[in-house]
Amino acid sequence: MADKRITLAWTGASGAPYGLRLLECLLAQDYQVFLLISSAARVVLATEHGLKLPSGPLAAQKILADHLQCDSDKLVVCGKEDWFSPVASGSAAPKQMVVCPCSAGSLSSIAHGLSDNLIERAADVVLKERGQLLLVVRETPFSTLHLENMHKLSQMGVTIMPAAPGFYHQPQSIDDLVDFMVARILDHLGAAHTLVPRWGYDQRAREKE
Repeated sequence: MADKRITLAWTGASGAPYGLRLLECLLAQDYQVFLLISSAARVVLATEHGLKLPSGPLAAQKILADHLQCDSDKLVVCGKEDWFSPVASGSAAPKQMVVCPCSAGSLSSIAHGLSDNLIERAADVVLKERGQLLLVVRETPFSTLHLENMHKLSQMGVTIMPAAPGFYHQPQSIDDLVDFMVARILDHLGAAHTLVPRWGYDQRAREKE
């Protein structure tokens, strides 16, 4: 992939470990990641992962880079109303965006083009520029309204990917379940990984032994 830039958004749904692991994998693949974090996502991250991020983008960027032991030059944390960020304009935004985890509220706002904050605006930009948008929706059960919003976005070409890990790889830990979902996201982005065995290959290898 020539343009290894991507927008990643964390919203206030449960599932912060998915977003953090995805960020780690993208940075390891040498992507430049524009990270958008909602206020609710900071609360969820602290609750589910014990990682507290300040509201200031640069301070949050440093903490995340230190936590993941990654090159901070590849990570750009944007303020929620940073309208001068590249992700806010079709002339500069990455062509790929993932919202992981995606709350039902963010799903609704994106489906209706509200663009009241940078996450919603960035998603709107990807849609209008005919880019690739993945929403890792984390909610259960889905109401009719949720399903209607997902259907509406799916008809626009958005990939709806509920956080629903499989078990056929015989997970031994929560990390294994997280990696299953992150692997599926990376597959759709065209990013290489070795997080989980691919269906059929592991079984065939055992049969040859």
